[in-house]
Amino acid sequence: MAYFQRHKGIFPLLLLLPGLLWLIVFFAVPLYYQAKISLNTGSPFEGFRFAWHWSTYTDAIRTYHTQFIRSFIYAGASTGLSLLIGYPLAYAIAFRGGRWRNALLLAVILPFFVTYLVRTLAWETILDDSSPLVSFLQTLGIVGKNGHVLATTSAVIAGITYNFLPFMILPLYAALERIDPRMLEAGADLYGNRRSVFTRVTLPLSMPGVVAGVLLTFIPAAGDFVNAALLGSPKQTMIGNVIQSRYLEVNDYPTAAALSFMLMAIILVMVAIWAKIAGTESLMGAETA
Repeated sequence: MAYFQRHKGIFPLLLLLPGLLWLIVFFAVPLYYQAKISLNTGSPFEGFRFAWHWSTYTDAIRTYHTQFIRSFIYAGASTGLSLLIGYPLAYAIAFRGGRWRNALLLAVILPFFVTYLVRTLAWETILDDSSPLVSFLQTLGIVGKNGHVLATTSAVIAGITYNFLPFMILPLYAALERIDPRMLEAGADLYGNRRSVFTRVTLPLSMPGVVAGVLLTFIPAAGDFVNAALLGSPKQTMIGNVIQSRYLEVNDYPTAAALSFMLMAIILVMVAIWAKIAGTESLMGAETA
C-alpha cells in the first residue's frame, strides 16, 4: 500500500492494463498479421510469400469499387431509415412509456435473443413470393402481379435496417431519457408550441444519441454480408460478400486482407468527417445548450 501511495499515478495504469492487453492480443496483433498478408504475392496453389506487393490494393479497389459504393449506399439508406423509425420510437418510450417503459425496451432488444442468421432467414421467408405479405403488397398494387420483393435492393436494405435498428434506438433512448423534464417545461414557456420545443430543446439535447446511433448502425451495416447473401442476388453483392468469398472460397488471402483494410480505412475517414460535422462534444456525449 505504501508503494501505491508514493506512486499514485501508477494505479490508473494498472486499471487500464487488462483492457490494453486484450486490445493488443486480439486487435493489434491480428491487424499486424492481416497487414502482412495483404502485402503477400502468390497463389493458393504455389503458396504466398511476403513481397511488399502494394499493387494488391490498387488492383482490389479497381476491381471491386462497385461493391464498395453499393455497400456504403445500402448502409447509408438503412441508417437513415433506422433514424426515421428509431427516433419517434425512442421518443415515445422515453416520454410516453410510463409504466410500460421497461416492457417496451425489452421488446426492442428481444430480437437479440435470436441468432442474427435466424432473424435474416425469417425475413427470407417473410419476403418470399408465396408469403402473405407479398400477396398483400400485390393486392395494394405496390408490387406487380408477377413481381417479387426477395432478391431486390429493397429487401437487402429492409433486412439490414431490421437487424441493426436496436443499435439506433438504444442510444437515442439513453440520450432522450437523460433530458431533464424541467428543460422541456422551460422551453414550452419560451417558445409556446411543441414543434419549437422539439427543434430548439429536445433535438439538440438528444444529438449525442443521434451521433452514437448513426455510428453504431452505419459501421456494421457497411461490412454486412449476410443480408445481401440471403435476401439479395448477385446484383446486390456488398463488399463483405466479396471479402468472405475471397477468404473462404477463392482462398485469395492477400486481396481479402487488402479489401478489409480499405473498408476499415474508409469507415474511419467517414467517422472522422461525421465527428467533425456533428461536433466532438456530441460524439463524446457532452450535452449541448
